[in-house]
Amino acid sequence: MHPYVNTAVRAARKAGEIIVRGLARFEGVETATKGLNDFVTNIDRNAEAEIINILKTAYPHHAFLAEESGASGNADTTWIIDPLDGTTNFMHGFPQFAVSIACQVRDRIEHAVVYDPMRQEIFTASKGSGAYLENRRLRVSKQRTLQGALIATGFPYRENLHYLDPYMAMLKTVMQTAAGVRRPGAAALDLAYVAAGRVDGFWEIGLKAWDTAAGTLLIREAGGLVATLDGGEYRQNGNIVAGNPRVFMGLIEAIAPHLPADLREAAHEQALKDVAARAQAAIQASSEAGEA
Repeated sequence: MHPYVNTAVRAARKAGEIIVRGLARFEGVETATKGLNDFVTNIDRNAEAEIINILKTAYPHHAFLAEESGASGNADTTWIIDPLDGTTNFMHGFPQFAVSIACQVRDRIEHAVVYDPMRQEIFTASKGSGAYLENRRLRVSKQRTLQGALIATGFPYRENLHYLDPYMAMLKTVMQTAAGVRRPGAAALDLAYVAAGRVDGFWEIGLKAWDTAAGTLLIREAGGLVATLDGGEYRQNGNIVAGNPRVFMGLIEAIAPHLPADLREAAHEQALKDVAARAQAAIQASSEAGEA
């Protein structure tokens, strides 16, 4: 593994230890409210501080973008950190949460780590070198259509509640087509599961860079595709669709009729054509490799 990944894995495992200890002693966990149904615990903060300490010790001149402490430093290399993705799950003892760490060099995500401390599963990727679960190479699923697929999603909340009606229309369409829809509540793990082929696709409205930076690299390195809801380039903030190339395209098509105007880019029709071409190219590449 790349030295950056090795260091991020060490940081993620240390954060995971803090999280698991906190879950075992939850009566001592301090909780604060950041907004309506938006919580942070001392476990989030302690885990984030541990991650930043390990990374900063190894790379003192790098910058950081972390969910709880925000942006710090000014450098070409930035670590994007979610110390506990799935805080609400954690607070209820629901064992679906993760540590997410990504390394961005200029505008490109180069390295990624997602760690599930309950299952002790560590997902890693480096740009151009593939995605892995421990030492096993990951590939997205071979599911050929949205019909029969297992899809993960996240519900709109907080400032995105005004999208609830169009989201419900999207959900209805997907539910009527796919084999099943799941909402586990930790986007970083949902994206890792797309990369691992455990789910065939994913979509959500209103995510942040720390939710998706690591997971999107995992998916791309596992042969999948990522875009905005209308097929535009995903830039680590906002609304996302991901999946294996065929299911990804099926999701884009299922969602498109229900997109409100402010979630469509000005070049919406061209974006759809571009993403269809990317999906077809990915399918062709997979077929030539004997993986379709």
